[in-house]
Amino acid sequence: MTYNLLTLRPLTLDTVTAALVQCLHVQVQEVDVADEDTDQELRNWDALVFCEMATVQGDVSTYLDIDVQEAVHPQPTERELASALARTAATAVLFPAEEMLPSAYWLATEDGVVTRARVYESDGEETHYTIDRVESPVGQLPHVTVARIPEVVGEAKIATPLGDVFAAHLQRMYPEEAGTPGAPLWRARSSLGAWEKLVRQMDAAWAPSGWYPSDLYRQRLEARDKLEQVRGQLPENVAAQLQNALEPLDALFVELTVEDTGGLLDKELARTEGAASDRGWWWNRRPDPLPW
Repeated sequence: MTYNLLTLRPLTLDTVTAALVQCLHVQVQEVDVADEDTDQELRNWDALVFCEMATVQGDVSTYLDIDVQEAVHPQPTERELASALARTAATAVLFPAEEMLPSAYWLATEDGVVTRARVYESDGEETHYTIDRVESPVGQLPHVTVARIPEVVGEAKIATPLGDVFAAHLQRMYPEEAGTPGAPLWRARSSLGAWEKLVRQMDAAWAPSGWYPSDLYRQRLEARDKLEQVRGQLPENVAAQLQNALEPLDALFVELTVEDTGGLLDKELARTEGAASDRGWWWNRRPDPLPW
């Protein structure tokens, strides 16, 4: 397994070697750590753990490209190895998040905290890393803004089994229109996926981030609106499939929400009264408490 980590403090070859020995439960002779100054002829090519180190610029100091052979057991996740390395080497460690955003990272601290981080890489001859924001305070980063990072919530990988079945049906029966942006079938597929993501994340207590941006919540309610708007433009068999998917999702949404009798949701989402007549019943229910 390969791990790509960034450390805030500069590390020596010996420090990284000792940390990997302890974190991966291997012998020191089974670890090979090298940097740009290492003599390649002196490397241990039979090692179970290879690590390429490089000095980098900006808010981080060291880049680690770690390759762990299958013979090493157990194989930690990237989060587990980053957390263990942070404790052992006494430095905060960054590792890439699963979302498809180049700026999305997690940061593990030496005292056991794992928090979101937004990291930007500059273009140029030498890569320069800037930690723009973290979601929890980090002692080594007193200058960095502490605030939520909303864009990663929308990019979270959320399972949508009902939407997947619906999309597969469209692909089999109407492959061309289902893949044409803006076409009714395409709109139905994408809107159902967005609605199911909202309901699934609500059911999981807003995991993995533990909160939900109000702008994204509004967009997902609007996706439910689009399903009503497009329903009459669908072939009869597709409309039936859509209804089959919506029934359990709508029922779960009702179970997870309360009547918005005081109009709190309207106020939070800045909905205008003029839009009330054409909106669905889902605008009249809200999570309790609100997740943002």
